Amino acid sequence: MASPAVVEISRWQFAITAVFHMSFPALTVGLSIFLAVMYTVYLRTGNPLYLQIFRFWKKIFAVGFGLGVVAGTVMTFEFGLNWGRYAHAVGPILGVTIGMEVITAFFLEAGFIGIMLYGDGRVRPRTMALACWVLVAGTLLSTTWILSANSWMQDPVGFTEVNGQFRANDWWHVLFNPAFSYRYPHILLAVLISASWFIGGIAAWYLVKQRALPFARRTLSIALGVLAILMPVQLYVGDATAVFMGAHQPAKLEAFEGNWKTDNNGYNLLVVPDTDKGGNKLHVEIPHLGAVIGKDLSGKANVPGLLQTPKDERPNMWSAFYGFRTMYFTALAMFGMAFAGLVLRLRGRLYTARRFHRLMVWMAPAGVVAISGGWITAETGRQPWVVYGLIRTSDAVSHLSLGAAIASLTGFVTVYALLLGLWIRYIVRTVRTGPEQLLTDAGTTVHPTEISHA
Repeated sequence: MASPAVVEISRWQFAITAVFHMSFPALTVGLSIFLAVMYTVYLRTGNPLYLQIFRFWKKIFAVGFGLGVVAGTVMTFEFGLNWGRYAHAVGPILGVTIGMEVITAFFLEAGFIGIMLYGDGRVRPRTMALACWVLVAGTLLSTTWILSANSWMQDPVGFTEVNGQFRANDWWHVLFNPAFSYRYPHILLAVLISASWFIGGIAAWYLVKQRALPFARRTLSIALGVLAILMPVQLYVGDATAVFMGAHQPAKLEAFEGNWKTDNNGYNLLVVPDTDKGGNKLHVEIPHLGAVIGKDLSGKANVPGLLQTPKDERPNMWSAFYGFRTMYFTALAMFGMAFAGLVLRLRGRLYTARRFHRLMVWMAPAGVVAISGGWITAETGRQPWVVYGLIRTSDAVSHLSLGAAIASLTGFVTVYALLLGLWIRYIVRTVRTGPEQLLTDAGTTVHPTEISHA
């Protein structure tokens, strides 16, 4: 068994790698759909405004897509290098799932992204549109297989254990396990919402600066229209996911509610847990709200506490509680902003509400923040299991020296911080350059003032 220090460092390394990787598909999956829709609308209507939108966002998508692929590949290597015993145990199942992701998703993406990025003006428009939609299929398939693998780790079914390895005896149940049916729509909606906030935030920046106004107005209108539809649906799906998780992983629910004893019906806004004593040093709560959220309108039902779970099977309350609060409160803020956008649209003030535009700019990364908080809740709330109920995290780490683990963690943090800084700098530079003019296929420059406002 690896030393506790090596286990903790390996966990930190994978967590940093995963959060860094997830920040890219959190945007690019939704952006791929947005780009395909924009080019298709341009193809159907001939309105150059949609081509301008497509060409601008294509540049941001391309770099984010590339960085996401690189970061995801690193995670695959980590399975074998840092988590060798885990890889040995789950290889017959997750190896197949990841292989399906590579064959059915990555090959589609790699085969058609070149046409989407460089075919504009070089191939027929219908071929461009087809390439865009095939790329969408690739990103959705990639999301499907990765969520399938992770959901199996949350709720493992359809397998037989043979000589310390888990082997599938029902691939349908393995791939489409019960957790997947809840978590997949939840994360799919999340990435669409995340991309919409990012798109809307940048469009709002142009409105604040009074630049590229037709581009900004149309982009903001589309983003807020999508959010007005998806945010209420996401709140419902998220609640259903939490109910399912509470039935299958009660310790996770107990941890992110922030209660130790099952004698409380309040909703905790702030806690300072004392893990050793099994209580909170400090908590700030709203009385009765926890029971109401749990669908007891009387406000008297007790919210479950973590003392119900044996001590050696309890997740870390700090990370689960604040990961969930980050996701939940960010989601509530996004819901409020989407509702405000709908009201402004109905009142005819969507393009003139300056304070709203400034808030939208600050909300641009909100979707990524919410997804990161949700991932922290899902993964740390599953602890101490790496495969729930089957393999403990402490039993999954490779036999590494402490020095090697520290050097690896330091190297990843340094490189990823540099890449993240360059990614943000590229976005800022691209946005500042802006879609100030559009070069048509015929070679004629069309300025924003000439583009239809329709």
